[in-house]
Amino acid sequence: MSKRIDVKKTYKLFIGGAFPRTESGRTYEVKNSKGVFIANPCLASRKDLKDAVVAARAAQSGWSNATAYNRGQILYRIAEMLEGRHDQFIAEICELTGVTPKKAHDEVEASIDLLVWYAGWTDKISALDGSTNPVAGPYYNFTIPEALGVVGFIAPKKSPLLGFVAGIAPIIASGNTVIALASEVAPLPAISFAEVIATSDVPAGVINILTGKSAELAPWFASHMDIDGLDISGLDSKLVAEIKVAGAQNLKRIHSFKEVATPGRILAFMESKTVWHPIGV
Repeated sequence: MSKRIDVKKTYKLFIGGAFPRTESGRTYEVKNSKGVFIANPCLASRKDLKDAVVAARAAQSGWSNATAYNRGQILYRIAEMLEGRHDQFIAEICELTGVTPKKAHDEVEASIDLLVWYAGWTDKISALDGSTNPVAGPYYNFTIPEALGVVGFIAPKKSPLLGFVAGIAPIIASGNTVIALASEVAPLPAISFAEVIATSDVPAGVINILTGKSAELAPWFASHMDIDGLDISGLDSKLVAEIKVAGAQNLKRIHSFKEVATPGRILAFMESKTVWHPIGV
């Protein structure tokens, strides 16, 4: 029997529930920690970002109007599907980053646990941040948190799976949709994670994933008028000032986080809605 052809995996973008190639046709080389070539993922363009924003905006209303319980169930389903591909992600992280199998194992398990943790917060965050406010008049006054809208996320270069999950899980837990830019140096686990999302009951457009250069794409994330918030946890410090200036054009909320498990990551991309209602009506 002749030797089989080694079928290499093609790493594409994930936009609107589909896996398109970049419209520009560009790619860039990803190498492992020893400098050995691994793959040519897509080098996303401004047009790809625009397409992702359109998909995210179209999905946002339906996702935010879903019950908190339903969003939690879907996050839990993502954790279930990631658990089933446990070994694949360990192998991918080891090959790409050069960490030991034990460290890769710990990162995958921490990612699964984090998804479950944020799944539990979906129907509890309103109790944490909502309130009944005392007013001097015959009214009930309630304040409740609701989703901000479409949020961008620039993933950290290290911990390519855990850092990615730590960004997208809290964003979608509250009813936002997300456009995520995977780790520039280690994007492959994020694109493999898109395959998990595609089989986890996540509505098309809720999570969109791009690969490419953060220095090229981050300013477009910041200046896009239909992106309401931006998590820059993975952005190089030298670009932060430029991004904040660009984001000020539409009063974009821009945050950076160090902790992976905190309700503050959920609340950062929610806004407060206050309702007045006459007593006795």
